[in-house]
Amino acid sequence: MSASTRRRDILDRLVADGYVEAKALARELGVDTSTIRRDLDALVRLGRAERTHGGARRTVDGDLADIPYAVKEHTHTAEKALIGQEAARRVRDGDRVILDSGSTTYQVAAALRHRSDLTILTNDLRIGKFVATLPHVRLLVTGGELLGSVFTLVGERTVEFLSDYSVDWTFLGADAIDPDAGITNTNTLEIPVKRAMIAAAARTVVVADSSKFGHRALARVATLTEVDTILTDPGLPPDQVGRYGDGLHRLDQAPH
Repeated sequence: MSASTRRRDILDRLVADGYVEAKALARELGVDTSTIRRDLDALVRLGRAERTHGGARRTVDGDLADIPYAVKEHTHTAEKALIGQEAARRVRDGDRVILDSGSTTYQVAAALRHRSDLTILTNDLRIGKFVATLPHVRLLVTGGELLGSVFTLVGERTVEFLSDYSVDWTFLGADAIDPDAGITNTNTLEIPVKRAMIAAAARTVVVADSSKFGHRALARVATLTEVDTILTDPGLPPDQVGRYGDGLHRLDQAPH
């Protein structure tokens, strides 16, 4: 298990339980307690945890924040690029597209640079900045309140904005995907926005690297049957694919 995957697992436990114990984590995750201490120290530096004797607890506002964009964009980069290419391959010139916030949807935006006459709606300021440089693309950025560390716009204004539009595609990010819990998210403020994105689209595609599978975050975004497709990388074990329904597409090789 990579450090980024292990830390996401620890963060999920902090969100769910409010407290983690270092020795128990080391035993359950199969690593030394010194490794867990370094993981906890990293989460403390990100403002996601506070150290306690023998472990850590969730910060007071820990359930209202996401892992900072600067961290996300440097984890699982090859997998996210692969997923982004496959997502963009489905889009035709002239389509209308919603891009949810996140580092994987940013890769979708990057791959869409080869398309023409698109209309792109997003609540992600980094995606908006990138799309603004593309020729022959109409860009619409939602209103709303900024979640600074993740460059995401949320709130009633964001939901109202999205409700006025009808698009061909929504590409949705996810913090965690579980066969029973469905698609879940750590930040509850993003849930109404993500649901509005699903409602606005003829087809919704969840883009998530394989480290997100088999985990549950705090709040449900949607069941697996409420989206059309889930795209992930080859890192998801083949024997796990059937647990996520017919809509799951596990990439076996780079898209053509």
